[in-house]
Amino acid sequence: MTMINAILSEPLQEITYRNAGQLEETRYEQMHVEVFSNAEMGSISVAREISNTIKTKQRIGEMCVLGLATGSSPIGIYKELVQMHKEEGLSFLNVITFNLDEYYPMQKASTHSYHYFMYEYLFDHIDIKPENIHIPSGVVPMEQVNDYCLSYEKEIEKAGGLDFQLLGIGRTGHIGFNEPGSHQKSFTRMVTLDYLTKSDAAGDFHGIDNVPVRAITMGVRTIMQAKRIVLIAWGIKKAEIVKAAIEGEITAEVTASYLQSHDNTTFILDEDAGSKLTRFQTPWLVGKINWNHAMRDKAIVWLSNKVNKPILKLTNRDYNNNGMSDLIVLEGSAYDVNIKMHNRLQHSITGWPGGKPNSDDRKRPERTEPAKKRIIIFSPHPDDDVISMGGTFLRLVEQGHDVHVVYQTSGSNAVSDHDALKFIAFTKHLSETKLPRIEELISEINEKQSGAMDSPEIRKIKGLIRRLEAVGGARYCGLADSHIHFLDLPFYETGRVKKNALGEKDYRLTREIIEKIKPHQIYAAGDLSDPNGTHKVCLKAITTTLECIKDKPFMKDCWVWLYRGAWHEWPVNEIEMAVPLSPDEVMKKRKAIFFHETQKDGVMYQGNDTREFWQRVQDRNAETASAYNKLGLTEYEAIEAFRRYHF
Repeated sequence: MTMINAILSEPLQEITYRNAGQLEETRYEQMHVEVFSNAEMGSISVAREISNTIKTKQRIGEMCVLGLATGSSPIGIYKELVQMHKEEGLSFLNVITFNLDEYYPMQKASTHSYHYFMYEYLFDHIDIKPENIHIPSGVVPMEQVNDYCLSYEKEIEKAGGLDFQLLGIGRTGHIGFNEPGSHQKSFTRMVTLDYLTKSDAAGDFHGIDNVPVRAITMGVRTIMQAKRIVLIAWGIKKAEIVKAAIEGEITAEVTASYLQSHDNTTFILDEDAGSKLTRFQTPWLVGKINWNHAMRDKAIVWLSNKVNKPILKLTNRDYNNNGMSDLIVLEGSAYDVNIKMHNRLQHSITGWPGGKPNSDDRKRPERTEPAKKRIIIFSPHPDDDVISMGGTFLRLVEQGHDVHVVYQTSGSNAVSDHDALKFIAFTKHLSETKLPRIEELISEINEKQSGAMDSPEIRKIKGLIRRLEAVGGARYCGLADSHIHFLDLPFYETGRVKKNALGEKDYRLTREIIEKIKPHQIYAAGDLSDPNGTHKVCLKAITTTLECIKDKPFMKDCWVWLYRGAWHEWPVNEIEMAVPLSPDEVMKKRKAIFFHETQKDGVMYQGNDTREFWQRVQDRNAETASAYNKLGLTEYEAIEAFRRYHF
């Protein structure tokens, strides 16, 4: 099951490995690991285990002591526990909780505090006794912090120790806020946050400069004393550090690796987070596998890169020496395997993303007919269209297709206050008369506390800024205003980083635009690594809608292509349509991106990559072209890549 289909399909198949270490394919893993099709399935499994732990303690009349984590990873677990409480009668009256950490300094009432987080997602919705809730304080005077941390340890000891500890993992490998260098025997204490940890939190705080420098955290030893530990990780961004923690050496540089020495720990992963584990990344090295087309393609690309040879130069010895001898047995010879793979990649390359008229399309990624296609380019934010597929966008228009771009959200959250002030001030000075309301808006922004929610009027202004930038970019690509659409999906319009769940109106707006245009092609963002999760939600809005209307007559001629954004690219072996760009087209794409002025120069959701978006995608497109060339294909300046989604 592919990543995209695994995330979106219903029902989803659970994949578990309950005897890790005893199976040949898991011999590189130093602890028990379970991998699920997606985060939702993994969250349900963990919630069930927590529920069973609580009920077991209830039956014997004992308190159940839970260690709890915060961040985006456990939200699904808490949602499931709340549902169990409301629908199945799960009681938390015998539960005592201890949270892992808290920013310092941090007021409880702040929307950034973990105290606020826990009540919002769990404690306000269950019957736990307030006196049984323990969350590290972010307001303890500095001179009292050491005594406070010691008292926190004593409270855990007084409760009888942790029966169950839930953990996430940061990209530094931290558990709690035990950053690289944390000692294995460390207890609850104040720590300084790693730059990467602060960078990952920057979106929540509207900029890295607003992220607290310190935090109070349970120590490694405190965590390791728990009777049962479950660490959860979701998404491709966690894959590298998960591999290091599970398959690497025990080291203070990856504090999660300490869990290898705990005798009752399980890592719960989704497919993306587990994708770098040896059994998934190179399964032919750990045992016999089913050589389907997807696995064959992946292995051949890997082998070509490993031995540094173009595909057509790979030999039987190359295959035999790298765990792939059974593939040669199945296919006949290296020559036969190489030709098939080379042709597969060659046929993915096309300068006609909408299909080439009057040509044989049997070996092309897109159909010839109809020669002029109606096309929707869905863009989650108002710049994803030109960032992710600007060159293809330009080419589709130039080749005469009826192209519509649909911006799914306003993108207002990514407009900084100083950019909003700039545009408001411009409006003020442009007017010949004094505008009192504008003065109020300027004061509102100037007096706003860090991370506070924008008023609806300020959100509207920020959304308008991004709308005008998007219109400028789309016009540059050749679209008339009548072909530029803004859905402003309601799920996004919260004024906060946290979004609402998709609702009826989100689906209705998506359905209406598709049914209005009746497209032959849909392009949508399949990049699920964007920092605030908007791409994933927007993709779900599209795919769920497509499933609902797939029996409509026009849908029989509709193909869906997924692009990726500034964060991640499709692996070469998964690319089904590769659109090469000339140097001139790369420059045109860059100019289209430049219309999004507020998304330059250190934007809010930049992550730890300091390059501007146009630099990231230009480098990424060049790297894709280089990857094709190293495999023995024609050398291009750049390539934009797509995968087809089958609904």
